[in-house]
Amino acid sequence: MIAAHPHEASEALQALETCVLGVRRAAQRYAGFSQEQVDEIFVRTAAAMNRARIELARAAVEETGMGVLEDKVIKNHFASETICHAYRDARTVGEVGYDPVAGVRTVLAPVGVVAAITPVTNPTSTAIFKILLALKTRNGIVIAPHPRAARCTALAARLAAEAATAAGAPEGLIACLENPTLPLTQALMRHPAVDLILATGGPGLVKAAYASGKPAIGVGAGNTPALVDESADPQQVAASVMLSKTFDNGVICASEQALVIVDAAWDAVLRELARQGAYLVTGEDRERLRAVLVQRDERGQRLNPAIVGQPAAAIARQAGIVVPEGVRVLMAVADAVGPEEPLSWEKLSPVLALYRVGDWRAGIARCAELVAFAGLGHTAVIYTAEHHQDRVSAMAHAVPVARLLVNQPSSHGAIGDLYNQRLAPSLTLGCGTWGGNAFAGNVGVEQLLNRVTVTERRARMQWYRVPPRVYHGWGCLEHALTDLAERQRAVIVTDRTMVEFGYERRVRALLERQGLRVETFSEVRPDPDLATVERGAAFLRAVRPDTIVALGGGSPIDAAKAMWLLYEQPQAAFAAVAMRFMDIRQRIQRLEPLGAAAWFVAIPTTSGTGSEVTPFAVITGPDGVKYPLADYALTPTIAIVDAELAARQPRALTAASGMDALSHALEALVSVCATPFTDGQALDAVRLLFAHLPTAWREGERARAAREQVHLAATLAGMAFANAFLGVCHALAHQLGARFHIPHGVANGIFLPLVIRYNAAEAGQRQAAFARYDRPLAAARYARVAEALGLGGDDERARCELLARAVENLRRELQLPGSVREAGVDEAAYFAALDSLAERAFDDQCLGTNPRAPLIEDLRALYRAAWSGG
Repeated sequence: MIAAHPHEASEALQALETCVLGVRRAAQRYAGFSQEQVDEIFVRTAAAMNRARIELARAAVEETGMGVLEDKVIKNHFASETICHAYRDARTVGEVGYDPVAGVRTVLAPVGVVAAITPVTNPTSTAIFKILLALKTRNGIVIAPHPRAARCTALAARLAAEAATAAGAPEGLIACLENPTLPLTQALMRHPAVDLILATGGPGLVKAAYASGKPAIGVGAGNTPALVDESADPQQVAASVMLSKTFDNGVICASEQALVIVDAAWDAVLRELARQGAYLVTGEDRERLRAVLVQRDERGQRLNPAIVGQPAAAIARQAGIVVPEGVRVLMAVADAVGPEEPLSWEKLSPVLALYRVGDWRAGIARCAELVAFAGLGHTAVIYTAEHHQDRVSAMAHAVPVARLLVNQPSSHGAIGDLYNQRLAPSLTLGCGTWGGNAFAGNVGVEQLLNRVTVTERRARMQWYRVPPRVYHGWGCLEHALTDLAERQRAVIVTDRTMVEFGYERRVRALLERQGLRVETFSEVRPDPDLATVERGAAFLRAVRPDTIVALGGGSPIDAAKAMWLLYEQPQAAFAAVAMRFMDIRQRIQRLEPLGAAAWFVAIPTTSGTGSEVTPFAVITGPDGVKYPLADYALTPTIAIVDAELAARQPRALTAASGMDALSHALEALVSVCATPFTDGQALDAVRLLFAHLPTAWREGERARAAREQVHLAATLAGMAFANAFLGVCHALAHQLGARFHIPHGVANGIFLPLVIRYNAAEAGQRQAAFARYDRPLAAARYARVAEALGLGGDDERARCELLARAVENLRRELQLPGSVREAGVDEAAYFAALDSLAERAFDDQCLGTNPRAPLIEDLRALYRAAWSGG
């Protein structure tokens, strides 16, 4: 029922409908006003409300019977003048910010129609505050006053509406329910034309606002505790508390409800409070006071409304207590907190509970208990010396409130501006999720605006990072190692092959010639696993080198990088470092730069992995899966690219590592992260490999020039993919190699022609999301490579196919298998593993920068095609 009779209820609903729709039409017109027009209306309305501050205060006191006239005048003054000053120059219309470099602009829009619920305790000041916020933000507003403050609130709304209309606002922008009831207020909150509820009132009404199904900003109950420690100034404490607690007879929800005083300050604080007009109620009078604070009926206990906003003497009379003349605040000692202790409640009157505690830590605990009982999220106070910032911090962490005031009267301090100008002035104090509110803080214009963020397409900063020093040239090893003359102790990380063929002995001698003490860790095997890495890291910690020299192919260099990481950052967890990331700069596991304990020198003796210049390492995890580790912290300090060390590679290794280098270059060229910095190196690497790899494979160390060009090509390809990254070919090859022990370069060679055809057909398919990659480009980039190789072709499609065939021809010339079947894998085992291979490839780190974003089914199809070579 909305009224006493159905007819009256129907009329009330019809009036509500007319009211809300009228405000909505006015708000729609107002939404088109300029900032200048809005500011004129805002300022002139604020001025009108300021002029009416006494009239409205008198009306509020006469109607509600609560509070102090002079204090309500001050609140009306604050709500008009202070709010006007705070937001006069705030930009609330249209575009308010544009960063052309970042490509971001902000446009502000009104929320629409605000349903503003106002309380009986602060009726006119709250109405003024909410009306001014609505005007400044181009919103319409319908006020639903408390039934016991209907006339004074309606007067405030009428005066504001007249002033706003006179200043140019659309007529009907501000409205107020003339005969409010709880059901009518609930109907307003549920009305389809209402866009936002701004609720200030009792807990039940605030809960109803949140239950309405509309966006709502409500405030929770206040039950402010104030902690007083032994370092506080008793005179400042008493003056502040008395100012706050007597202001408007304590009806402000932020006013102190309990003082929590440490033993050492107890006597001095109570003495000063008594001197300033507080009276300590004891004995039987205390019990009478406790009894008058609450009412008990069939619905349970509730605050006695007869004491709200009444002077101390009147409350004493209600309780049957005789107090001296001039008493302004009643105090009583409490020991407990909870429903059965009325002194621990929010009392909204000049009645103050006193709690005595042993020290400030116990005081914080008592404050937290009071807030948890009634007042979560609202306000708390601490009185302490300025140098006790640790106590302030401890209380902020322990007491769940949106406002913690230090050495301030809470009624005045919590509403902002007066005691700290950085706290926004407000008469609606949000309590956050602690208090069941959507907002923690002092409500202002920001909460009544919709914000449109306009973002133009912008690419993130890219980079080009390689080792600070890269030495290359036939026989450069000896000279390059002179850079280590100032170092003290080195560990060579290598494999048994490098030891047996004398490479380790040769590097050791050169290092010792520079004055370094040298130890060797030679336990690295192909496809190094985590256990080997951990043994190597333990070896490094025992020797404590300032230089790590990685000597060999990709396996020793990759293993040494991981050892370097665990040596310098032993807390780094392999699972975290191996975790796949979307952006190398935003990865969850952040590594600190390496090199503080040891330089890292990479000396490749194979021509393929490029690991000597990359931030990558591939390590086999405990589950048998190959995990690419990627972080620029893993970039070597020095790379020594001496082709003479790779001249005696066996044919099979030359072919496999060369095909690996070719896949690096081609994947870097079509990567979504490719840049002009990487394109040139990748394209040169492709040209050098096609031109010289067959000769290097056929003639071995006799073809010195070819060997050197292939060695350089591998490093160039490494530099390219170190910055552009890789793609689906490597994602597929990693899983195949780990599962069936196929050399990595061989696996890449099987997939590379298939991947070229797959990526070249990206138009109309899923595309990787990367700002710089704004259209399908893989086919054009492959065609560019074909042109550079002189392969011919009449169009893009033909050139892509010719490139795929050229790779197949090169693979055939190098006598590498063209299919998984040719690589000797068991057919049944392969197809049984197909689903697992595809899923693992989908989660491979290399997949993210592939130009075409594959589905798992796409990867499965590529694996199927690879069985016979497509």
